[in-house]
Amino acid sequence: MLYAACALAGLSALALVAEIVRELVRGAAPAISRYGLAFVLHSRWAPNFGRFGGAQALYGTGMTSAIALALAAPIGLAIGLYLAVLAPSGVRAVVGPLVELLAAIPSVIVGFWGVDVLAPFVAHHLEGPLHAALGGIPLFGAPQTTGLSVFTAGLTLALMVVPIVAALSRDLFATVPRELTDGAAALGATRWEVIRGVVLPATASGLAAAIVLGLGRALGEAIAVLQVIGDGEGIHASLFLPGNALAPRIAQEFISPVGNEIPALFYLGLILLAIELSISLIARWIGRRFDVTRALST
Repeated sequence: MLYAACALAGLSALALVAEIVRELVRGAAPAISRYGLAFVLHSRWAPNFGRFGGAQALYGTGMTSAIALALAAPIGLAIGLYLAVLAPSGVRAVVGPLVELLAAIPSVIVGFWGVDVLAPFVAHHLEGPLHAALGGIPLFGAPQTTGLSVFTAGLTLALMVVPIVAALSRDLFATVPRELTDGAAALGATRWEVIRGVVLPATASGLAAAIVLGLGRALGEAIAVLQVIGDGEGIHASLFLPGNALAPRIAQEFISPVGNEIPALFYLGLILLAIELSISLIARWIGRRFDVTRALST
């Protein structure tokens, strides 16, 4: 009976995913037949003229997710390592739940904070110095006045990804057998050498999976990004200019679509779902390779 109930639950989840894919394909069929793969190469989104392209949204999604991952991965891993290995038990009991609480903050609240606090800070204190120091790189263009930009959206996503990476990495570090770390310490290894030579190699595959799962979170966020990215048009090299992304574009335009915009939005949703499913499969594949003994033996 228990086996049947579990099997039914698993099949129900599979059927739900299949139904979502079917509906997306059905809704996107007119746009797919009209634009084909050229849809992802064109950046103009002009519903009043019947012209739709997903290049700008794909670019914005990639850039904001890359910024978020570049910042959140090292910070999250450092927090997880501190909580699992370095922090006293009293500090661990207080800081650990606070980090997990950060993940529970609704995305719309994070977006409000991004508009009210982060965007002005970026405009007044980050864009100018970054442009002055790295202005030769097209990514760091001229400073803007509002702070609503691809860069601010990436910082906002980093805040949302950090607790996911931190919580998963902390649990992974805690799974390293105590006798392995004690044995390395008994052989004269310093704390950093134990971390570098035992803890990190033993959890490498799991950490990679945690980072990939954090990337999936960044790719699918809509509301917070919509509030801080600025709703720009076109693809720009500078991170300080407004932009757009897949999930925010769908959330913004689906409320009041114009003309035949709905099939194009379904097409964007199908692309986003394909990316998210690919990320999940990659994370699952990496996670299956997690083996403490094998990692240490190599």
